Amino acid sequence: MEEKIVAIVNEMAEVLSVAQMKKLQETLLRHLAENTAAPQNISNTEYVALFLEAKTVEGCSPRTIAYYRATIAHLLAAVHAPVRQITTEQIRAYLADYPNRNQCSKVTVDNIRRNLSSFFSWLEEENYILKSPMRRIHKIRTKKPVKNIINDECIEKLRDGCTEPRDLAMIDFLYSTGIRVGELVNLNIRDVNFQSRECVVFGKGNKERIVYFDAKSKIHLQHYLATRQDDNPALFVALNAPYSRLKISGVEIRLRRLGRRLNLERIHPHKFRRTMATRAIDKGMPIEQVQRLLGHSQIDTTMQYAIVNQSNVKSSHRRYIG
Repeated sequence: MEEKIVAIVNEMAEVLSVAQMKKLQETLLRHLAENTAAPQNISNTEYVALFLEAKTVEGCSPRTIAYYRATIAHLLAAVHAPVRQITTEQIRAYLADYPNRNQCSKVTVDNIRRNLSSFFSWLEEENYILKSPMRRIHKIRTKKPVKNIINDECIEKLRDGCTEPRDLAMIDFLYSTGIRVGELVNLNIRDVNFQSRECVVFGKGNKERIVYFDAKSKIHLQHYLATRQDDNPALFVALNAPYSRLKISGVEIRLRRLGRRLNLERIHPHKFRRTMATRAIDKGMPIEQVQRLLGHSQIDTTMQYAIVNQSNVKSSHRRYIG
């Protein structure tokens, strides 16, 4: 029955206004959907559970699933309405007030918008609702400040400031591969091919790709492994017994402390990733190859990581324009 209602509404969309369309939809639902009460009896919790199951099947990580769950639950707690009755106006008001209630940036609000859009689009595709209320809520424009990278001088200071072979190997490995910190801590020794200076990593969505490291990383990594006294298969482990696999928080804290001790500006794992992408593009590597190294599904994401050196832009302008 709902498929027929969807077909009628879509056909009339060309000749009716938004207000008329809304009235038509309400009327059709009231008069024709009386015998289709099963979907209406599904609770909000069940809708969310069905959506999360679908996303799990699609290969979303547990962290992404948790983010979806928290985002949708926050909306439902604020709106106090069944999913099928939530309107565009309610969601728009919710998003408009979100920064005031949570003290967050527009970037965060746009992430919330994308998650909600994914949820309601799925409900529409599964014919639980006729039309997603997110269709008329567009991307939120945000400022895109130029983010700093780690220059050559800072890299040398970080290397000289390391007191542990592990930290030196970790810094060079992040700097040359550009892998995510989550990928770094999941690596095992057997994943690394020292002869070809490459290793297999599993990125977002459990996508497999090969990343490469330079000779300096190879030497420092082999030296670090030679100093280890444990049998843990992990590539990077804690410095103290029982030498457990290093966690994301452990890498972040270690790099942050090292940066502060050396009076360097905000040193964190992701900055190495952005630096590698910028260096690669700055030296002429095609953006498609950088995209593959970083494991991005969309090239636009790669472009956000890359900062073209302004001096090179000036030189190119003089060469081609001046």
